[in-house]
Amino acid sequence: MRMTTLGKSGLEVSRICFGTWQLGGEWGSFDEDAAIGAIRHARDLGVNFFDTAQAYGFGAAESLLGKALRDDIRRDRDSVVIATKGGIEPGGERPRNASREFLRRGVEESLRHLGVDHIDLYQVHWPDSDTPAEETASALQELVDEGKIRHVGVSNYDTAQLAEFDRTRPVETLQPPYHLFRRGIEADPLPYAREHDIGVLVYSALGSGLLTGALRPDSTFEASDWRSQSSAFQGENLRRNLAVVDELKEFAAGKNATVSQVAIAWVLAQPGVHVAIVGARRARNIEDSLAAADLDLTDADLAEIERITAKGVQVEGASPEGVA
Repeated sequence: MRMTTLGKSGLEVSRICFGTWQLGGEWGSFDEDAAIGAIRHARDLGVNFFDTAQAYGFGAAESLLGKALRDDIRRDRDSVVIATKGGIEPGGERPRNASREFLRRGVEESLRHLGVDHIDLYQVHWPDSDTPAEETASALQELVDEGKIRHVGVSNYDTAQLAEFDRTRPVETLQPPYHLFRRGIEADPLPYAREHDIGVLVYSALGSGLLTGALRPDSTFEASDWRSQSSAFQGENLRRNLAVVDELKEFAAGKNATVSQVAIAWVLAQPGVHVAIVGARRARNIEDSLAAADLDLTDADLAEIERITAKGVQVEGASPEGVA
């Protein structure tokens, strides 16, 4: 597994991070034992970086991750880098809440769910326009000073929000959505992140399934799966993008790779991107993704991928894949 330094945080992490959004109950049902097996298999294969969030089932994903990594945590806490996120409460009176009080409570809950005495990287999940950036940033610095978190990052922030946060304490990492059908960060905020040595770990590298090659134009999802409400997974948008995926499959076959591997390798080839977050519910699914870290794309390869994907429909919207 290739490693990298995550920007100014100085954290040495695997270029593939195991993400746990799919283990929080918003992606339909799953086998918990199989999911734990996938996490442990990723660890055996060299992954040392794991990302979760308070909002992924409000403790469900964090607890499952802590359970899966329990032996590693007890044996050598520093062998794994655990990142989580806080500051949102879906369905609550205040869905985005990055106030000092809420963040402090969230950190304590995350520590308990994960079963650890400190969090390596704590990230503000979404920007909160009702809380001054100075309050959010200073609250997280206090938690660093207390030893409860080691490093501070943000997720889904734009350039202006990063700059505002930076005025109180430096943003060390940024977690934005990024994949071949969602490229908005190339204009904002990726240039700012590169300029300020902010470690970038991107989520949805596989388009939440769009770029796996497993979907069909008539694919359906469980009601509890958020994709059942997303425009990116319905009608003409889905049909056009899956036609692009079919072309990408042919390109990938010429490199003895899968379309998933090409999609992840493309993300990792972009200047300023350090890590791709990839989830899996079964051990066999993670191996394919991890191999992408070793797939080198030439300039000619990247140009061909640009040509193919130009026919697709770009995904937009405040939430990951076009959910209103």
